Amino acid sequence: MMEYLSFEKPIEALTRSAATLRESGGSEAEAAMLDERAHRQLGDIYARLTPWQRTQVARHPARPHFAHYVEGLFDHFMPLGGDRTFGNDQAIIGGFAQMGGRRVVVIGHAKGEDTASRLRHNFGMARPEGYRKAMRLMDLADRFGLPVITLVDTPGAFPGVDAEARGQAEAIARSTEKCLSLGVPLIAVIVGEGGSGGAVALAAANRVLMLEHAVYSVISPEGCASILWRGSERAPDAAEAMKMTAADLLQLGVIHRIVYEPVGGAHRNHAETIRRLGTALRSELDDLVPLGADELRNERWNFFMQLGEL
Repeated sequence: MMEYLSFEKPIEALTRSAATLRESGGSEAEAAMLDERAHRQLGDIYARLTPWQRTQVARHPARPHFAHYVEGLFDHFMPLGGDRTFGNDQAIIGGFAQMGGRRVVVIGHAKGEDTASRLRHNFGMARPEGYRKAMRLMDLADRFGLPVITLVDTPGAFPGVDAEARGQAEAIARSTEKCLSLGVPLIAVIVGEGGSGGAVALAAANRVLMLEHAVYSVISPEGCASILWRGSERAPDAAEAMKMTAADLLQLGVIHRIVYEPVGGAHRNHAETIRRLGTALRSELDDLVPLGADELRNERWNFFMQLGEL
């Protein structure tokens, strides 16, 4: 069953009324009218979402995750595991694949879809070995001249003691540096949450795309509210102040492109969301693949160095 967010309760009520009417043998015409009202209200609500509501949509458990994008966008995906130093972090998955006949390396955060898989993937919060795995895959892409596509969906890097003991900050910094130094095209897509350095470590790219209802920020709204107002209850105010939505970030020049989602968000229509993202990715690859290594590095470096300039 669809999991409705708090601001979607009017839609839920109409949808349930239509379903009850059908189950009781009522008028199909009346049920269809209720469905139509629900669809119109859904469009109205999603046309004026607040930043905090977009954050809730970005976190919706039914949004497409890494496995869905791999299945829908890529052929012959061959995952590669381990960082050749400590272990194989399941929060970041990657490997070789083909997209429209073009060989690529795809890397992304995996959040999981049920309790067991979420625990296995640590809710998409990578440890140092996850970022070192990503670096190893980027090195392979560089060696074989393959474009890299990263799918970012993480609340942030894992803050546990074990991760800190194994050099979490260093691994994030090195992964960011690796992104900037690649001599092949790198496209990053924020598909859900883009949280802090854990996201930037895979997103220092030639092109940074965002799904319409994704969010991208240096800290979560709850974390920001806890620092500024000593309590997470003001998370909606923090989300508004941080300018973390795709529209805000495009205007600020932090991202390059918005990939618009179907009405009601990506969680309501995986196939259409994946189709739209595939169209955007192929377009960006067509522009980037002809460029030389120095052009790609310079373009990437210049884009990130100008962020924040007045």
